[in-house]
Amino acid sequence: MKIQNLEFKNNIFLAPMAGVTDMPFREICIEMGAGLVYSEMVSAKALIENNKKTFKMLKVSEKEAPIAVQLFGNDPLVMAECCELFNDNEEVCILDVNMGCPAPKIVKNGEGSALMKNPGLAIKIVKEMKKASIKPITVKIRKGFDRNDVNAVEFAKALEEAGIDAIAVHGRTREQMYEGKSDLSIIRKVKMAVSVPVIGNGDVVDFDSAKNLFTITGCDAIMVGRGSMGNPWIFKEINAGLSNKKVFHPGFSEKIDICIKHYESAIKYNGEDKAVREMRKHIGWYLKGFKDNKKVKDMINSEKSSKNVIKILTEYKNSI
Repeated sequence: MKIQNLEFKNNIFLAPMAGVTDMPFREICIEMGAGLVYSEMVSAKALIENNKKTFKMLKVSEKEAPIAVQLFGNDPLVMAECCELFNDNEEVCILDVNMGCPAPKIVKNGEGSALMKNPGLAIKIVKEMKKASIKPITVKIRKGFDRNDVNAVEFAKALEEAGIDAIAVHGRTREQMYEGKSDLSIIRKVKMAVSVPVIGNGDVVDFDSAKNLFTITGCDAIMVGRGSMGNPWIFKEINAGLSNKKVFHPGFSEKIDICIKHYESAIKYNGEDKAVREMRKHIGWYLKGFKDNKKVKDMINSEKSSKNVIKILTEYKNSI
């Protein structure tokens, strides 16, 4: 699959996820076979205002570059000005606009999925960004805002006319948040309605669900979101299955080794204090379903030393 003149090693992508897809996690996913990784969504306004914390979120390593950066905002001129920050940045290959985030604080500001209720503004944003950017502009949307306003097909067609280079579709409405099932039929309808590449998103948790998404929707690529949390080897699994090879399933020890590797990377890039805090949720995801995992998580969640956390994980690995 191509987006403009960009080619990827495969069409299984890591979806942008706030508080999850930072550099250490993206690196792990690239190593595990992701064809493209996305940053956490970042505020275009904060970037224009030179917010240091926001710029730190966009650190990119050699292992993962180039990445897609996901921006959110509702001011066409600010979004366009933000594009100019990336024109000479070889670490970034795509600028993606978040028009699907369901978080109340984002929606309240008229950003994220709220833009699906304001297609005129969404179109202006894309047009202004296309004028300013030499990088492809893509958009991520949902099925619609709620059950009474399912407009993904019409919205996607309007965005294509405005100049987008690809579109990702999550098969849930904003109203659903992350509950219920992703509607694959709406992704298929969008695919049939537009000529730009369509990336399917929602409920990909293994090879079978990935294959099902491709088969039913005919999409050009898929995004793996929550299915990758604590499970970055899902990319290896899907790629192996799609290549008719033996599906990759790591054992318990290998999973803990990957968790520790992720932890060490987080310390390297984020520093001791931040890594210890922010890796707690990742460790919880890695240990899900394992024997005595609650006891181990409780021990780790009360620890302030990364060395002690790694020691606990190592001893846990050797105990089973």
